[in-house]
Amino acid sequence: MISINSLNWIRKQKIKQKIKIKINKISKLDKWKYDKYMLFHVSKKFFKIIGINIKTNFFKKGWDQPIIQQNEIGILGIIKNIKENKYLLQAKIEPGNINKLQLSPTLQATKSNYSIVHGGKRVLFLNFFLGKQKFKSIQSEQAFRYYNKNNANILLNTNRKIDHSNQFKWFKKDEIFWLLKKKNLINMDTLSVFSCFIKKRSLDLPVNNSKDIKRWILNNDKKYYLKTKIKAISDLKDWNITKDKIIHKNNNFFSIIGLNIISNTREVKKWSQPIIKGKDMSLAGFIMKDFNKTCHYLCRYILKPGSNKSTISCTVNTSDIKNYKKLNTLSNFQKKIIKEFFLNKKTNFIYNNILSEEGGRFYHSQINYKAIYLKSNQNLNKPNSYIWISQNQMIELIRKRKIDIEARLLFGILNIKETT
Repeated sequence: MISINSLNWIRKQKIKQKIKIKINKISKLDKWKYDKYMLFHVSKKFFKIIGINIKTNFFKKGWDQPIIQQNEIGILGIIKNIKENKYLLQAKIEPGNINKLQLSPTLQATKSNYSIVHGGKRVLFLNFFLGKQKFKSIQSEQAFRYYNKNNANILLNTNRKIDHSNQFKWFKKDEIFWLLKKKNLINMDTLSVFSCFIKKRSLDLPVNNSKDIKRWILNNDKKYYLKTKIKAISDLKDWNITKDKIIHKNNNFFSIIGLNIISNTREVKKWSQPIIKGKDMSLAGFIMKDFNKTCHYLCRYILKPGSNKSTISCTVNTSDIKNYKKLNTLSNFQKKIIKEFFLNKKTNFIYNNILSEEGGRFYHSQINYKAIYLKSNQNLNKPNSYIWISQNQMIELIRKRKIDIEARLLFGILNIKETT
């Protein structure tokens, strides 16, 4: 449960913090240059929109797409008070947030942000996170939208008293767990940090040992390939490149639009930026089952254009759940279990809620996170691209950077109470 004080604080922050958004032509964005090659900031910092060509044999033969390139490693950091066992979160507005304000990490900033390239106010609590951290995990971002992008996830323990503005508040773990049941309130970057620091369980008897998993990955790596090549935005096949926006010719997948923003609580009061506008609703789902009195997750092998190596994902993941039957990016097995389990009204979900993508780069993008526990007599005839991975193996694979962000966030949601 959550305290009345915390609920009142969230309500007051929603009133206090204001943001005004206006969609603008990407060719008219202030301090951004848009040519036939790319879309980039005049400082040559922050991020840019480039084009890539993909050649693969992983369900599709290949395609072109725009993608975000941001070589900087950002910082996602949460301060934990180890005396009171509380976490310092901030109420933060982002231009792409569907509900304006969400609970973000103590520090959420790219290098361009904390280097004050925008000329605005300094980023708070930066000095806490710039040194070498004991609890630090470098993890990849959304590799269908970002090109080789990583962030440093940091959990910083302290017993010091920390002064902070009213925009920040200490939360107990049980309060965060309660808030995760609310729609679009916990920021995905907050989940990203927590997902990296889940404690292992004392009992863990996997059905596949570490050598089995390594062999499974290697066999799929030999079977499948994915290669990318950067190309000019103007040459992207199947994409319409206009002064207004960049959009797929069949209005599939996502588009790039422009925003003008005015805010009263951000480091700068006024700015412009491009942003990715996805479909109305995505899906990320886990099927789980107990083997040997140990929780296991049904995971799948995946290759993504924005990652230079294969990763392991959740059971199902699609950016357009409404039209999933028509998508050639989904296998027949994925379509089958989406229909039989994740869209079945009779399914008893252990978690089913809608949370947002990160609002600094994604506009009104939501993911329906779902998790299902199979009964002992329920069995699936899974293809070779799937494998059962135990609770502690998931934690170990996250440490080794083998779990993609969608699976990692959902795993963090399901195990938030077991965060260190």
